[in-house]
Amino acid sequence: MSTSSHMETENGSTNGVTNFFDLQRMPHIVEALDRNQKIQPDILHVIGNTPLVKLTRIPKDEGILCDIYAKCEFLNPGGSVKDRIAYRMVLDAEQRGVLIPGKSVIIEPTSGNTGIGLALAAAVKGYRCIIVLPEKMSDEKVNTLKALGAEIVRTPTEAASSDPDSNIMVARRMAKEIPNAVVLDQYNNPCNPLAHYDGTAEEILWSLDDEVDMVVIGAGTCGTISGVAHKIKERCPKCIVVGVDPYGSILAQPEELNKSDVQFYEVEGIGYDFLPRSLDRSVIDKWVKTDDHNSLQMSRRLIREEGLLCGGSSGSAMWGAIQAARSLKAGQKCVVLLPDNIRNYMTKFISDQWMEARNFKKVIRNDKVWWWEHLVTDELFQAVVSISNKSTPLEALDKLKETRAPLLTIVNDSGSIVGVFTADNARQRLANLSGSINESLDKFTVKKFYKVDLMLKPTLGQISRLLDITPYVVVVKSEATSQIRKPVGMITSNDLLIYTAAETKHLNGK
Repeated sequence: MSTSSHMETENGSTNGVTNFFDLQRMPHIVEALDRNQKIQPDILHVIGNTPLVKLTRIPKDEGILCDIYAKCEFLNPGGSVKDRIAYRMVLDAEQRGVLIPGKSVIIEPTSGNTGIGLALAAAVKGYRCIIVLPEKMSDEKVNTLKALGAEIVRTPTEAASSDPDSNIMVARRMAKEIPNAVVLDQYNNPCNPLAHYDGTAEEILWSLDDEVDMVVIGAGTCGTISGVAHKIKERCPKCIVVGVDPYGSILAQPEELNKSDVQFYEVEGIGYDFLPRSLDRSVIDKWVKTDDHNSLQMSRRLIREEGLLCGGSSGSAMWGAIQAARSLKAGQKCVVLLPDNIRNYMTKFISDQWMEARNFKKVIRNDKVWWWEHLVTDELFQAVVSISNKSTPLEALDKLKETRAPLLTIVNDSGSIVGVFTADNARQRLANLSGSINESLDKFTVKKFYKVDLMLKPTLGQISRLLDITPYVVVVKSEATSQIRKPVGMITSNDLLIYTAAETKHLNGK
């Protein structure tokens, strides 16, 4: 049976409170901001009381006059600001008898960090925990969740929140099927903003003696920005609250800001295609929209120039803070919240090759290698075999066996590539994910793969860099007048090595 942490009554009240954001009337857990306790009973008691650090190099380089302080939420024990709400939701559900130790099963749809926070709490308290998250989210998050004992269910990144295959809908469906399941529902749970109203905001105010001129916070479930804004505006009514939202999300106001052709963004943990109940736009004074390039470059600057080992959404918040803080004067104080840490992104934006593959960073030059700047030609890549996306997995396996190809490219009716089929991925699905050969080919399609477009004149150096992080690179050719990208070949390390070795012999006259 599925149970939501806070169910609405017939008159629209939540837990006896008429207004979802009537935070002053809700039950509070306010503890003294004591940094001197020597021993904690368990790791969950370490959540919160994160440091506020004054930033120096980046604000100076950007010509910012005010003081900018980073609220280092990435130093929470689970690695993110979401530890706060996860622990608070669990405590609240236990107090109300919704979560029963030794019996209840926690199920939560998440982009990863709330899942890690819940898995952390479940590990300490002994709950079974199932986390449902999109395929876009990093392998590091998945491995951390597994290490904490959580069970993982992946869903298509492109699935809209209302889609039956989305992480939200899959979690709800599972909760109906699994006995004693509880969906704490971070998107609609008052404990989300309340944890920040009681904790995060109080810490910021304490650190700056109730003198805060601006706070800048990324918007995801929006509990962080809504809860912090409500408390800070009670004590600092003139404080400007700035929400940061990526292009491709609809959270920002006015809606004109959201008009963009962006369908997908790499930064994890912020932005949504629906409005969570945890969002209170009335307490947000200004919005800044961000893109992947500026966000991820700023994340790397925070690491390199300020020594803050934070994640991609921290870069989004910091880039937004730089834009917003230009309106402040010397002596004024701006706080930017940095949500999560570097651990979740070691194979993503921390990797130069990953950044280069997405054109967020220029491919490094290597003047010591004669072929580095040479363009890719047909002599380098091997031909690929394509199959229709309407084929079955069994047909794909038969084609692999027949051709002995390392992979098949999957194309739609227009001949444009939509993914690849590999024996390795098929084996993993059948062996580790309890998949069935009778499922649709889409379930066996690798949609996250590295490719180069001949129309963009890729170099051998670019191919070599990609082969540092992938076993193969698919070669496509775009049609100038359409979005069709036809697969024409693939390149492996073996192909590049043989080609360059042969060319070297030819140049040397051997």
